[in-house]
Amino acid sequence: MGKRKHHSLIDKVYALPNLLLSWEKVRANRGAGGIDGQTIAQFEAKLLENLQELHRVLREGKYHPLPVRRVYIPKSDGGERPLGIPAVRDRVVQQAVLQVLQPVFEPLFEDCSYGFRPARSAHQAIAKIETLRVLGYKHVVEVDLKSFFDTLDHELLVARVAEEIADGRILGLIRGWLEAGVLEEGAVRTQVAGTPQGGVISPLLANIYLHAFDRIMVRRGYQVVRYADDFVVLCKTPKKAERALEVVQQLITEDLKLTIHPEKTRLTSFREGFEFLGFHLYHRFKKPRKKAVEGLKDKVRRLTRRQQGCNLEAVIKALNPVIRGWGTYFRQTNWKVVADETDAWIRMRLRSFIRKQVTVRSKYNAVYTVSFLQKKGLVSLTSRIAPAP
Repeated sequence: MGKRKHHSLIDKVYALPNLLLSWEKVRANRGAGGIDGQTIAQFEAKLLENLQELHRVLREGKYHPLPVRRVYIPKSDGGERPLGIPAVRDRVVQQAVLQVLQPVFEPLFEDCSYGFRPARSAHQAIAKIETLRVLGYKHVVEVDLKSFFDTLDHELLVARVAEEIADGRILGLIRGWLEAGVLEEGAVRTQVAGTPQGGVISPLLANIYLHAFDRIMVRRGYQVVRYADDFVVLCKTPKKAERALEVVQQLITEDLKLTIHPEKTRLTSFREGFEFLGFHLYHRFKKPRKKAVEGLKDKVRRLTRRQQGCNLEAVIKALNPVIRGWGTYFRQTNWKVVADETDAWIRMRLRSFIRKQVTVRSKYNAVYTVSFLQKKGLVSLTSRIAPAP
């Protein structure tokens, strides 16, 4: 990557001010405990003692990470995404290393990379795609990497980090997290490849791993837009798109030792439309893709279950952050029809919820009006998302 390697960084990692800042970020992100059962609150109850202990074991080279706790979260396509939850102490150390390594690698990354980087976002990636469309890049190579976080090669990843970092103890920490293993169904399984999704440092490691791909593609003149392991290549002609796909397949499979999903990787165009980062892009328009709408509806269904003991006000209070978050993400789309339909569907769910909760319906004729739910505090997608109180 760069020309000058960085030595002796471990002392910056275990410096107490760095560990304290790391803890503050871990606490702000909240999250469940790891396999040791220690929660954020329990770590904080003995904060100074815990940070001093991490300082000591890191300084003396005696720090050893615990295996991560494996959980599964539902995906919009009906499948499940594995997450690895590190212990709180390990999250603090990962964050401490991240704070030292990010300033080293960030200036080296290409402009085509948007995911998990300071002052960069998915919206900027979408805006870049729209700019390229205006410039005539209307043919698209849509690429899907199969199980990227579970299959990246450990030796290749450590070698990529070692191109810039000469501190063996930093490299040892990274290797330790990669090889710590996963606790699943009562047994610890050793990881021979991959980095657990859920680890604080995993996004940076992913960007380091894919940086070589970005660099080669950019130097060859290809227009790449990448967000973590999701990326597209935009070209001006179908022939150039075909050649770009060949180059991508070679770099991904041979150089990076990853697998391209054959059914989800294709040549397309703005005329046909394609999906990226939750958006469906076509011609000069974009809208939330169907899976994004279904994902929102799944969350609404869970929050409006009729068997729960909450009242209407409590349900609306829980719904509003979900609606705001989803609406804010998709606010720049051509989505009025989608927003109108989704708003109507959410109100329908609330009306069904109310019917199950009340015993004297005559008192609730106003339930069937939009204004009634608005007076109860329900926000609306079509009103461009009211700000949080």
